[in-house]
Amino acid sequence: RVNITRIMLVSKSSSLESVDRAALKDYVVRHTREHPALLALRQVTQKHKKATMMVSPEESRLFGQLVRILNAKKCIEIGTFTGYNAMSVALALPDDGKVIACDISEEFTSIGKPYWIQAGVENKIDLRIQAATKTLDDLIEGGESGTFDFVFIDADKGNYPTYYEKSVELLRSGGMIAIDNVLWGGDVLNPAKNDPETVALRSIADRVYQDKRVDSSFLPISDGVQLAIKR
Repeated sequence: RVNITRIMLVSKSSSLESVDRAALKDYVVRHTREHPALLALRQVTQKHKKATMMVSPEESRLFGQLVRILNAKKCIEIGTFTGYNAMSVALALPDDGKVIACDISEEFTSIGKPYWIQAGVENKIDLRIQAATKTLDDLIEGGESGTFDFVFIDADKGNYPTYYEKSVELLRSGGMIAIDNVLWGGDVLNPAKNDPETVALRSIADRVYQDKRVDSSFLPISDGVQLAIKR
């Protein structure tokens, strides 16, 4: 018996392989809505020498929509860079919502601040310039465990397991954690790649998958996103 579904999948896969990936990426971005201030900040950030650290517009748009679906008011972003994604999340929050943006660089985050003001969300972004572990510990010690709706992890990969554990503690039941770069350009599949970052990313993928405290899913968007909803 001929497996029609398999033939269709192979056909579609073969077709995608022949597509110009850059053109396909451009097509996706052109069909991703951006607030004018977001677009302006993205254009500025793309000229930065560390531009690859920026969250892709389609991924950031997804997070904004997830925040709306969750009816979120309290969010955490671990790794802010120029603040593109922090602004996207802030735009999705209600007037009394807040995103705590964790970063260690005044230089990078200062790039985004004028655009936060332009978008009218500067009062929704609580920027904390210090080690993210310190900010997370401060929140836990301040009695905020179990009160956050959404956490985005996109900082130093070696600390992902620590960030994850503290985020689960801070998250409410039904809240969501999004973990970025879990495909790591495909290096997670390369047995010859055993640097600390790649090892940490493999470890967190396994940990989240096996964690009975959450329900997880794995999306191949951008450089890979793992989602975990706290039970």
